[in-house]
Amino acid sequence: MDTIDPLEQALHAARALVLADLAAREVARADVVSFVEEAVAHRRWWVEQWPEGAAYVAGLVAQDVQDKILERYGRWPLCPVCGSGEPHALDVEPELGPDPHWVCGKAGVVVAPVGGLT
Repeated sequence: MDTIDPLEQALHAARALVLADLAAREVARADVVSFVEEAVAHRRWWVEQWPEGAAYVAGLVAQDVQDKILERYGRWPLCPVCGSGEPHALDVEPELGPDPHWVCGKAGVVVAPVGGLT
């Protein structure tokens, strides 16, 4: 039985987590999914250069996709915690670390793990 390369496993997991968040927020259109593919391709090179960073790939792909959506469409994902004031996006924390979560920076609240938006 062939084993899956751990770096590829990390990239596939990152793709699945970000796609789950896009689907949960009903923005998984073809053009947005292509942002995920671009981010995964970019991060493939990055993780090949620094294999120890494989645990960080999900958060980085989420941030890359979030940045691309901001450029094209606006903030994503919008914060579900703050009911008043200017709509704002959640942040990925830690910015470079394992176990990334979507966090409301204004309220200081963890909303969901990356891949766990509802």
